[in-house]
Amino acid sequence: MSAQSELQKHLLNLKLSNKTLTGILHNNNKGAADWGWQGMLAYGCQTSVVVVDTRTVQVLQTLERHRAIVVKVKWARQNYHHDERSPYMLRLASADAHGRIVVWDVSQAVHRVEFQDGTKPILEMDWLSTQDATHDLLVALHPPYSIILWNADTGTKLWKKSFTENILSFSFDPFDPTKLTLLGQDCILFVNDFTVSKPPSSNGKKFYIESTPSSSTSGTTTDRRGSARTAFRRVKMLVGEGKQRAVEESVSLNECLQMTYLQSSRHHLLLLYAREVLIVDLEINQTVGVIPMERSGSPFLQIIPCRQRDVLMCLHENGSVSVRVRRRSGMPGIMSAATTPVDQSGNFGDSTSLSSFGESIQDVVYDLRCQSDHLRVTKHIRPFGIHSCPCTERSVALIMNDGRVMIWSLKTSEYVPHPNNSHIPSLTPLHSPGYSSSNGSFEFLPSVKDKDEVKPMMEVKMKTPIAVPYPKMCLSDLIGQVQFHCGDQMQQGRGVVLKFVLVGLLNGVASPPLVVRMCPPLTTKNYNLYQPLVALGNSAGLIQVYNLSSGLLWREYNIHLTQIRGIEWVSLTSFLSYAYPNPTNSGTVRNELILTDMQTGRTTTFRGDKNEESPIEMLRVSHMKQYFIIVFKEKPFELWDLRTGTLLREMPKNFPFITALEWSPSSNLKSLKKKLAQDSSSSSSTSLSQSSDISASSSSMSVPETGVRSDRKGSHPLNVKEHFVFTDTNGLLYHFFVEGNIIKDGAKIPPESGMGSVTCIAWKGDTIVLGDVDGNLSIWDLKARVSRAVPTHRGWIKKIKFAPGKGNHKLLVLYNDGMDVWDTKDVEQVSNLRSPREIAKVTDVEWATSDKPILATSDGCVRVFDINLKVCSSPLEELSISDPVFCPHLLPPKAAMNMKYLLQHQPWNSEYQLQLDTLTKDLPDGDAIVSMVNEQIKVMPGDIRNFLPYCTNGVAQRCLLIARLFGDEAETNFWTVVMYYLKMEQARQACLIHKNSHETLPQQEPASDVFLPRDSSQSDFVGLEKPGNARVCDCLSEPPLDMCFDVLCDNQTYQRYQLERINLHDNKRTTYEHTKKCAENFMLLNQTDRAVQLYLETDSDNECYYEDSLRACLVATIRSSGASQSTIKLVATSLIANGKLSEGVQLLCLIDKGLDACRYLQTYGRWQTAVWLAKCTLGYSECCEVLKRWADYLCQPEVNQKSKAVLVMISLGLFHKALEILYSMHYFDRAALFAEACTEFGLLPETEEIKKLVAAIYLEYAHILSNLGNKQAAAYYCQKSAEKGEQLQQELEWM
Repeated sequence: MSAQSELQKHLLNLKLSNKTLTGILHNNNKGAADWGWQGMLAYGCQTSVVVVDTRTVQVLQTLERHRAIVVKVKWARQNYHHDERSPYMLRLASADAHGRIVVWDVSQAVHRVEFQDGTKPILEMDWLSTQDATHDLLVALHPPYSIILWNADTGTKLWKKSFTENILSFSFDPFDPTKLTLLGQDCILFVNDFTVSKPPSSNGKKFYIESTPSSSTSGTTTDRRGSARTAFRRVKMLVGEGKQRAVEESVSLNECLQMTYLQSSRHHLLLLYAREVLIVDLEINQTVGVIPMERSGSPFLQIIPCRQRDVLMCLHENGSVSVRVRRRSGMPGIMSAATTPVDQSGNFGDSTSLSSFGESIQDVVYDLRCQSDHLRVTKHIRPFGIHSCPCTERSVALIMNDGRVMIWSLKTSEYVPHPNNSHIPSLTPLHSPGYSSSNGSFEFLPSVKDKDEVKPMMEVKMKTPIAVPYPKMCLSDLIGQVQFHCGDQMQQGRGVVLKFVLVGLLNGVASPPLVVRMCPPLTTKNYNLYQPLVALGNSAGLIQVYNLSSGLLWREYNIHLTQIRGIEWVSLTSFLSYAYPNPTNSGTVRNELILTDMQTGRTTTFRGDKNEESPIEMLRVSHMKQYFIIVFKEKPFELWDLRTGTLLREMPKNFPFITALEWSPSSNLKSLKKKLAQDSSSSSSTSLSQSSDISASSSSMSVPETGVRSDRKGSHPLNVKEHFVFTDTNGLLYHFFVEGNIIKDGAKIPPESGMGSVTCIAWKGDTIVLGDVDGNLSIWDLKARVSRAVPTHRGWIKKIKFAPGKGNHKLLVLYNDGMDVWDTKDVEQVSNLRSPREIAKVTDVEWATSDKPILATSDGCVRVFDINLKVCSSPLEELSISDPVFCPHLLPPKAAMNMKYLLQHQPWNSEYQLQLDTLTKDLPDGDAIVSMVNEQIKVMPGDIRNFLPYCTNGVAQRCLLIARLFGDEAETNFWTVVMYYLKMEQARQACLIHKNSHETLPQQEPASDVFLPRDSSQSDFVGLEKPGNARVCDCLSEPPLDMCFDVLCDNQTYQRYQLERINLHDNKRTTYEHTKKCAENFMLLNQTDRAVQLYLETDSDNECYYEDSLRACLVATIRSSGASQSTIKLVATSLIANGKLSEGVQLLCLIDKGLDACRYLQTYGRWQTAVWLAKCTLGYSECCEVLKRWADYLCQPEVNQKSKAVLVMISLGLFHKALEILYSMHYFDRAALFAEACTEFGLLPETEEIKKLVAAIYLEYAHILSNLGNKQAAAYYCQKSAEKGEQLQQELEWM
């Protein structure tokens, strides 16, 4: 890099903008944090909102608008289609303790809208993304019991619902947006009709938690007296409001720390307590799993359920973060304690068996797989929360109450069993995702050893394809699925062990800063060395030096033992600081005075031989940095030579006590220069040159232990005469001058009438300003020999200081209740600030630049304001950021979309290239857009940049990577589903077995007439075991989608999961209602033998005994053929018509009329049940009919979930139907790339209708590219759109 560019970069870093340096957090800030899809972490610190880039671990923005403590922060969802009209943007909502909600445009540091309802703190807040057309809706919980739906774009209240119970928090079902769960003080409320159009019609269904002895539960062990885990071996159930509850067995919800839904599986609710986690299945209202904390373990504080691999991330009170991975009942593994800590190889530290803890093999079990190091937690330092990246789910941010933010990242290391510890049981290792049939000959993820780093990629334009490791972006790239035991298709990757690695640490301002001092100002003599450094001193003796340009901590010195009382800079790289404890009854202290050189780290102690004495009141360094004066409270001052570090003069005891002191900015330096210029000796010339350097704010001074000397080879230092003034307790002003070791007094000026005791003095040029205890300012013009008194009526003036810069007469005035900025030339107030009404109490003020004051406040923050004291934040383009940030959300809409389309697919280029060349000349700011895009590509993560040109699965895989890179939630979900089904459909068509059929499962054998009890050693997946002669084909080798995609998973995976859940419900039966529900589900899934046995278990004294006996007989005698079918169908139809929908559907399923049952369910609005039944029981063609009707329902205007309908069509393999819906939604870019992906896989039928559709899509995509200025790309898609694109192509040629 050239010297000129280096200088430009240095000057850019000198730019100071309005900003806030945050410190310790308020107790109410706990829980006020959120990690957005775009990779930004936002958290509340006192009344500010801090935005951190988690990749570079630096503060990007600090937002100031709230007057009360920030209690909630939420990033807007990215689950919508992005284009020029709906661009990528950083939108954030924050709420404070006074009920005010502010919606921010983070990049511009401005609030878009603010609103409130009442003055109580917001308890919970969440964005809605239930419909394609609305992504501006915000749900807020206003205490004590009101839910309000806000339009966050306009601040309009859409509706308000008040409940009858006090509500503490709420959680939306991630699989059903109409379901809202509310946590009350002693109950849980379930709302099933949440919509955006109107408030819920009821107050919700109320449930309580009740514990029942485990003896009534199948599969649990007997309690042992004296066991510490007796409480965990009780079945906790949700009991309805109308049911009779046993008071002694009720479980208090007051101790519940958190309630949230499991993101990876439907119908599961998590309740977090300090010593256990309850996993409640809402279909049976019963706990199906308990994660107890071991006796010596640190209690839970927070839990984050992940989507991708059924993983739980838990925060503990000791500051450690643990990772628990679900172990399914069909998986091999020892009967080990699921909560015993494991070492880095997966071995247990405790060999206690699972049975001793009373856990059933059917329970939902999470194995502890990884735990970070615990922190040093004290009474004043403790964790406030963790937040996981929603896009990757492999990074976690831990926020501490002292302002620290730690970024932990999950990595993998190779599993190495310990042969010497074979007697210690261990968990089966996790596995990497393994090989994929479509990935070629290299593994799906790179080597798990960190030392095997991928070498930098050779030229991107290489024609020869090479095997480049897939970038490990997400949790799903680290470990394979562990949900299912698929026989021969078990894990194919290598064994790995998860590890937490600390990848980032961000420090805040240490405990409230009491002293703030800016380094000497920027001048023409020091601009090449200057850094805008500010020193902060706190009560613990710590001095932090921050770079105000970047906002990052530059140095930290723990050199004092007691509270810092003052800091004075003596050069750009060194400062004096003094400290002492609070005085004793005698009024004496032990003063500490230290000179610190930041270049070497050397510290020099002054007056180290002194014992108890009067405390230091002030320390003033002369303007030429030759001398400094130490003023004591009840002792005459001392004059020191800063260059030699020697005491020049200690004033006599009868010397008046000083109340204020200031050095003169003028000196006899000019006359000395003139005199020395006549001297021709080299030594004199050298002395003069060095004296000139000192005068330039000592920018290039280095203050060694003995001080700066201006002589060379033993010559005497140059002595410049300097002046200072001070006032005594009587208000008399004294004038002294110092030259060498001589100090002489000058004039004495009596106090002005009306002035009280002077507390501070400021001197600049020919102006002296004095401030007194009564709030009066006395402004003296020395040249005109006039003075003027200005009453401020603000009380005691603590500090006054002139702004730097020639001719700048702005003056800072600090009071007990705030501060003012005055213009002493015009004698008028420029601005004022009141504390604590407008801001926290101001402890110290300073000038950052000539027009920007810097304030230290009692809330631990340091704020750089504008001259009007109104704004202390700036747009991101005005901020100086030390490390370049990759964030497309910061780009203008045209730049972001150009970058996205370039990286996704560029068939108009002969070879894939990571550079945007040119845009059309008529596009405004076209060159700037090209520059911004290319700069972002340069700072893109290297592993992704290397892999993009060589994506083995073409457009679909590249689009998925770009969606994750951009933090685009909607695109990530879309391309994940597309990738899976494109590969599955391609493999199916290449399979000799299933080429002409979508059925991927062997047909089940007819149910036997007699129920045979299942042996415990058999697989839990009833009815789905493969016959011995079943052929295993390649089309089943792809790992299935995670269960977070629910009904979008393939039928085989979905059936296995549902049967596993029903078997779990069967083993958890405790009540008759529960048993009846299990029997009905077994009937629906054609598991008639088990249904019969459950009906026969009904007690004879039950009022339904006779009815259930008849049901058992009916189910046992039903056959799929015979004359009884018509009768049963007639009865079922009659039951449905008379309101017995569930009973009628069961009868239809008994006679294999599942399709009719699904149609009836859909007709009566039971869409989810119909889809569940179709995917579990019907063949492809019948299931396809049911799901297509459901997709039509989702496309209706009142439902408006076309995006979900598109995914449903893709899951059915109806890619052309998905294209039609995308086209109707005007998602032309997504449709065009999807058509390209289908074409690459050879899965788009070559019919005339589809060709016309694709041509229309390409034409619209060409229009989009043309509007973005990408003429070459638009011309390419014009050619692909046949005749329809000729007109547009002609227009492009004319451009």
